[in-house]
Amino acid sequence: IGGLMPINSFLYPGAKVVAPFTVANSLRFDDGSSDFLNATNSTPTNNDKCTLSVWVKRSALGGTKSIIGFHTDDNNRGNLVFDSDKLEVRIFDSGSTTTQLTTNQVFRDISAWYHIVLSVDTTQSTASSRVRIYVNGSEVTDFGTETNPSQNQNFGLNNSSVVLKIGQKGENNDYFDGYMAEFVFIDGQQLAPTSFGQFNADSPTVWEPIDVTGLTFGTNGFYLDFEDSSALGNDVSGNNNDFTANNLTSVDQSTDTCSNNGCTWNIL
Repeated sequence: IGGLMPINSFLYPGAKVVAPFTVANSLRFDDGSSDFLNATNSTPTNNDKCTLSVWVKRSALGGTKSIIGFHTDDNNRGNLVFDSDKLEVRIFDSGSTTTQLTTNQVFRDISAWYHIVLSVDTTQSTASSRVRIYVNGSEVTDFGTETNPSQNQNFGLNNSSVVLKIGQKGENNDYFDGYMAEFVFIDGQQLAPTSFGQFNADSPTVWEPIDVTGLTFGTNGFYLDFEDSSALGNDVSGNNNDFTANNLTSVDQSTDTCSNNGCTWNIL
């Protein structure tokens, strides 16, 4: 036998077998080492509309674990965090809470990757459509606390000169503990999770990553794939909105990803 042909070539002459999109690397964050990435926004394409997408795998439960924080000053700040294992986005504007969505659902599976999408368009007339949260392709609609921003309110995450901190709250605490992969930010568009992932054709309950390089990122947009161990904050979107790594080194680059889920010690 000279070689084996893909089975689809027998069933459908000329057919191609398309390999699924695979994510090569993630970045490991250790809260005990105060690991985080930081960058500063420039003038946005549109600070009423943005989308954040990231895959995360948790390593510690309880407390407050920050996915991303942003900070102008103590009265103007916000974050996306796991708070007591619930997912929460909270924005402070002029010292008051203008946005707070805290899920009733808890996220305690430390053996699995979660895909989280925060999708924002404050111009929407329906309040509940202005800030939307999706996990593994499905929208979260059950909130213990639900405070939506006013219509046309600027969303602090994408304001000019805001300091972004991945893996840390804007107030310099509550570090993340676990892994992050495929960290994407879109400036100027409210996108659905299908821009970043899809349900597997053979296992329709499995949500998997897709190639995002064809997206339009906008001025403050970035795509962190964590593939360059010497520049872990490298933005590969084409914008060169690079992040500075703090207490992170090449040893924190991992091959445990949302398309290659590795075995980890289970704290439970």
